[in-house]
Amino acid sequence: MASRAPDAASTRLCLGVIGAAHGVRGAVKVKTFTENPQDIAAYGPLTDEKGERAFIITSCRPDKAGARITLEGVGDRSAAEALRHIGLYVTRDKLPELTEADDFYHSDLVGLAVYDAAESHIGKVKACHNFGAGDVLEVAFLKTQGGGTAFYPFTKAVVPSIDMAQNRLILVPPQEDEARPDGQLAPSERQGS
Repeated sequence: MASRAPDAASTRLCLGVIGAAHGVRGAVKVKTFTENPQDIAAYGPLTDEKGERAFIITSCRPDKAGARITLEGVGDRSAAEALRHIGLYVTRDKLPELTEADDFYHSDLVGLAVYDAAESHIGKVKACHNFGAGDVLEVAFLKTQGGGTAFYPFTKAVVPSIDMAQNRLILVPPQEDEARPDGQLAPSERQGS
């Protein structure tokens, strides 16, 4: 397989999503996708998804959501509220070069072929999400595998191998256990069942 080489000048990566307004002077909360939430301000002007609108961060502070920022030209609560749900993007060439073999950007995972532990091709990575409890891979299964999509925790135990050169990863789904309090038996384990 050929190695995927994205065009760094045109590939946009989402560094955060604007959330609620904060206060009356135009500050907004941002859910960040950078390792350090305040790093969102380190990449110069950010854009919307299409690159049509630029956003210049004039201040950045830590916040429970990730970061609290103010943007040039946004001076009141109404203007800040109008920005809610806008993604903040940067072109890939503005991001640091990855030097470690185990380093990659989440967008690099999208489209990778997914293989099971027996080396059978079972699907592809549709997306990488973070809903607040850690990274999650969304896998789209091949029709021969029943089709559909499923979510898996993005951990070393579930994804033990990622081979960017071969555009693939290994998926070892966790065993499904029914959650129940200690000492409580499942209906099939009770006597007389």
